[in-house]
Amino acid sequence: MTEKRNRLSSEDWIMAGFRALARQGAKALKAEPLARELGTTKGSFYWHFKDLSDFHTQMLLLWEHRAVDAITDGLAAEPDPVRRLYLLGEIATANDATHGGDSTEPAIRAWALDHPDVAQAVARVDQKRLGYLKEILIELDLTNPDFARIIYGAYIGLGTLSATDEVDNRNAMSTLLAALLALRDA
Repeated sequence: MTEKRNRLSSEDWIMAGFRALARQGAKALKAEPLARELGTTKGSFYWHFKDLSDFHTQMLLLWEHRAVDAITDGLAAEPDPVRRLYLLGEIATANDATHGGDSTEPAIRAWALDHPDVAQAVARVDQKRLGYLKEILIELDLTNPDFARIIYGAYIGLGTLSATDEVDNRNAMSTLLAALLALRDA
């Protein structure tokens, strides 16, 4: 009797791509090594994607959605801007292993250094995230635009640090947000 394999979805391939990117960098984003990791053939890859460029595009589209829209949509129901800011900090610093963990975003940013299409995706995500963060801070009467850049820069830096030291960044982000809110209340 032959064992029936589960059919892979395009999202299965993309998640494998994120994990490979986080572990080995952009050079790992090829059909054959990903197929080996998933225990299938390259044919399955090409069933879902026209070519590697299409795969990369789909990865970036999913990352953009999950990195911005899914988060902001999920936070929209929270009316309290202080709570929304803390929730954003918690979500941003959570280690999502399905995407390759804390190493994924630094790997995407490294990939962007040599690939203009990836750099454009990163720039779009950065712009949307900064805009959303500024909106929350304005609701809190923290109108200095540098505050959003400081928080976002800390987020990027913390992600890079945890890619090497595996320290949970939630406490550090929470401490930064508390310090910023203390400025408002002083």
